[in-house]
Amino acid sequence: MKYKQPYIVCFGEVLWDIFPEGSRAGGAPFNVAYNFHKAGIDVKVISKTGNDDLGEKLRKQIENWGISTEMIQIDKQHPTSTVIAKIDDCNEATYEITNNVAWDYIENIPEYNQLVANAEAFVFGSLSSRNEKTRKTLLKLLDTAKLKIFDVNFRPPFIDTEVIKTLFHKSDIVKINASELRQVIQLTGIEYSTEEQAVKAIQKNFAVKEVILTKGSEGATYFVDEQSYTLPAVPVTVADTVGSGDAFLSGFISKRIFNESPEEILKNAVSLGAFITSKSGACPDYHYSEFEEFKRKHF
Repeated sequence: MKYKQPYIVCFGEVLWDIFPEGSRAGGAPFNVAYNFHKAGIDVKVISKTGNDDLGEKLRKQIENWGISTEMIQIDKQHPTSTVIAKIDDCNEATYEITNNVAWDYIENIPEYNQLVANAEAFVFGSLSSRNEKTRKTLLKLLDTAKLKIFDVNFRPPFIDTEVIKTLFHKSDIVKINASELRQVIQLTGIEYSTEEQAVKAIQKNFAVKEVILTKGSEGATYFVDEQSYTLPAVPVTVADTVGSGDAFLSGFISKRIFNESPEEILKNAVSLGAFITSKSGACPDYHYSEFEEFKRKHF
């Protein structure tokens, strides 16, 4: 197989986020992929939907956005994933995630190995590892990927300490928020006094070269080997926070794969995270030029 270069592979859940006002296509890996596509970067999504009406509508929606569904499998036994999403008075989202759905059973088909091996980056999250079937596929693909980017995405009760440790060990870059950092430290028993010490301990214990720590309204810090770079958050009127972390990661990777400076990488990440926060939903309709104008205004 030959693919247009460069391209990125996103692995894991695609689903319907069900809000009081209606359903929206989502899932953390897909949200990341959506923003890559908006940036003009070729992206492949490895996932699975059910052989049902929701699955057909989801694949059609993804195709209508111009993203290939070629690598999204169809499951004849398990349903397409749905998540009940609730937005509180502070515009923060909470999720009720259905278990035993199609993306829990992603098969490792031969085409995936070459696809992942030739990708500029392989992006995955912790949620997709909750079921043994998909977890085995993920671990196999991690052995072939050249740049492995782990989006720590804790969704209780789907948190397994040993699995999390394994994923850290296999990662080149980790994105984690302040709350997840505290949980990881508690799970692993690492002692620390500051967030910086905690991140340094993770880098040392798991041989992770790069860590991106997101801190919501306090901005983000990018740790690269012994260096760190910090930017404050871009002030915006919050529509909701759904997909903001995924947008941040997409903005980060879209500059990281081209080896731009750490300052420029972080600037793009913070800007895209804020831009999506100012809009409703994880995958709002926008032109990339609109984001670029937003970024210019703030930097």
